[in-house]
Amino acid sequence: MSGADVGSADFGEGPRDPEELEATAPSTHGEISARTTLGAVALSVADLDRSLDYYRQAVGLELIERSAGQGRLGVAGRCLLELSEQPGARPSAGHTGLYHFALLLPQRADLARWLAHAAQDRVRLLGVSDHFVSEALYLSDPDGHGIEIYWDRPREAWEGQVAARMTTLPLDVQDLLGVLDQPPAEEYAGLPAGTIMGHVHLKVAAVADTIAFFRDVLGFALMAQLGPQAAFLAAGGYHHHVGANTWESAGSSPPPPGTAALRHATIVLPDEDERERLLDRVKQSGQEPLESAGGPAIRDPSGNALLLTVA
Repeated sequence: MSGADVGSADFGEGPRDPEELEATAPSTHGEISARTTLGAVALSVADLDRSLDYYRQAVGLELIERSAGQGRLGVAGRCLLELSEQPGARPSAGHTGLYHFALLLPQRADLARWLAHAAQDRVRLLGVSDHFVSEALYLSDPDGHGIEIYWDRPREAWEGQVAARMTTLPLDVQDLLGVLDQPPAEEYAGLPAGTIMGHVHLKVAAVADTIAFFRDVLGFALMAQLGPQAAFLAAGGYHHHVGANTWESAGSSPPPPGTAALRHATIVLPDEDERERLLDRVKQSGQEPLESAGGPAIRDPSGNALLLTVA
């Protein structure tokens, strides 16, 4: 693919991602199981047909199930995104909620193929970044929900260095596309089967309160912090499973009814014992978890809902 082809990708103007700044903080050992991962993200959208078309054609997810006002998408039959229609819903700018959810691809070549698809099919991008720990592409869906598509560099290249070195450099798109033997000739076939929900980045009212909840109550380790502006927390030494920032939401309230917003993110615990231990810590903090059809749900101090499931 030529430089001209890469240049044909539609780059829009979007908010600066906090991962674009250098982050420093001492790594701490969290109490949550190192086998903790993230599951599906649930969003409300204004027009379900429009959103399903976008996530299938632009992002490359497959439709798993559709019912009245509901849609589930993912890869290889595994759900990564749940959409609920609220006709006429407005974007939730200026409130707490989702900054972006991040789809982690298995291989660098997978990210290169996705970037080639974006250039060929004119998928509008907000940015392309090299974070030292990963290479990442940013976009936004029709309701303003942020999306990151990324690939992790091998863990041995960054483990133990997250606090000091996670930053942002311009992504070398030519080097990335160079892993492909030639520009893909066929229509993009979608995200690979090994794609997972790598992390979720939240808009929060206050970073200190967020750290107190995710680190001191849930037990995630604080991997990096940008003062009162952003924090990155993880299980098992990962660079981050949860990001949080106040760029657009300092002191803000949760989205009001009638907005396209985050319904919940999902924390996947390795077993029922670990979930019960986490729920006990939540109760000791003064919050009573709510039972839902998918399992117990809790909220962070900014009102962001977290569904707790078991692998």
